[in-house]
Amino acid sequence: MPISFRLPIALVLMIVCVAASAWAGIDEGNEAYERGDYATAMREWRPLAERGDALAQQMLGSLFYYGYGVRQDHVQARQWFEQSAAQGYARAQFNLGVLYAQGEGVPQNYATARQWYEQAAAQGYARAQFNLGVLYANGQGVRQDHVQARQWYEQAAAQGHTGAQFNLGVLYANGRGVPQDFARAYMWYSLAEARSVGDEKKLAAGNRERVAARMTPAQIAEAQLAEMQRQHGGQSSGRVPVLPPNDVSAADLQTVRTKAAQGDARAQFRLGLMYNNGQGVPQNYEEAVQWYRRAAEQGEAVAQFNLGVKYDNGQGVPQNYEEAGQWYRRAAEQGHARAQSNLGVLYAHGQGLPQDFIRAYMWLNVAAEASRGDDVKTAIKNQNSVASQLTAAQIEKAQEMARRCQETKFKGCD
Repeated sequence: MPISFRLPIALVLMIVCVAASAWAGIDEGNEAYERGDYATAMREWRPLAERGDALAQQMLGSLFYYGYGVRQDHVQARQWFEQSAAQGYARAQFNLGVLYAQGEGVPQNYATARQWYEQAAAQGYARAQFNLGVLYANGQGVRQDHVQARQWYEQAAAQGHTGAQFNLGVLYANGRGVPQDFARAYMWYSLAEARSVGDEKKLAAGNRERVAARMTPAQIAEAQLAEMQRQHGGQSSGRVPVLPPNDVSAADLQTVRTKAAQGDARAQFRLGLMYNNGQGVPQNYEEAVQWYRRAAEQGEAVAQFNLGVKYDNGQGVPQNYEEAGQWYRRAAEQGHARAQSNLGVLYAHGQGLPQDFIRAYMWLNVAAEASRGDDVKTAIKNQNSVASQLTAAQIEKAQEMARRCQETKFKGCD
């Protein structure tokens, strides 16, 4: 069973909820970032970062890491992450671990990466726990130790980290750090497959089927029962209770929950985002969808877009391009550039909508003019691909439709 360990260590910039003391500037920066307006996000976050706000320092570091709104600069990113991490901010500690593991902005040093991961992992940060498990599994910066790898994977898996769930399947299938146990391998692969998408979903399903071929029907039934217990919060041996990541304090989480329950659309969106990203709560796409839907039905454009993405990718809901198109359209009609871009892609591929290259070109044209940063490049690239399917007269028609669409503020564009 030649299944390799994976180390998807990538810096992440997620929009998070914060304490009220810095809410305004952070919130405005978040909204600008969501629009792809990274220059405005930088202007909102930098003054807070310079005054010592740990979250703003982390966000600013991420902009420098990716080169969003600024020239890409991993050294600058490291400096901002260090300031945030020194205040105990888990995401910044994790990102420093990534830089040292990748050798970006610093000489590559797995031992230092491990130290930063350990600080974030001690606070319950699932990605750091997973990456620690990988370091132990591969013997990077530490002596190879599959028992330690398993322990860290278990902590991340308990929070719904699909990579950790997958790698636990690998350990049990191969008897590394644990007695070989196909039933447990089957269970972990099933859990990973249920929450993954794309190639990762196929890989987990394929590994599960290879394990199943070596099991009796009774063992498969046992594994399926264990999977159901895990999915519904049941305890089983090997589960390690962990604290939530410190990205969101208990008080902030309660504030968001209260506002969301009272019908505040923005709070409902934020709560959905927290469940989507596993921030302060276990990652749960089904819960994310429920909160996105509540906000979307109140007209929150970014929630409509995120709900469309969930239907597009089949995360937390069955994949349904028609539903995705409906939610993208509602957000697009409010001027949400990414929704406009994705609506154009659906028209281009004929997914959930009749294939229509003219309408695809129109929406991509509108999106390109409203987007910022890398989103502009994506929209233009897709627009050029669609243009190859059109005549000059059809392109002119699509451009005229785009002009009318913009003049009517995106109403009745089709």
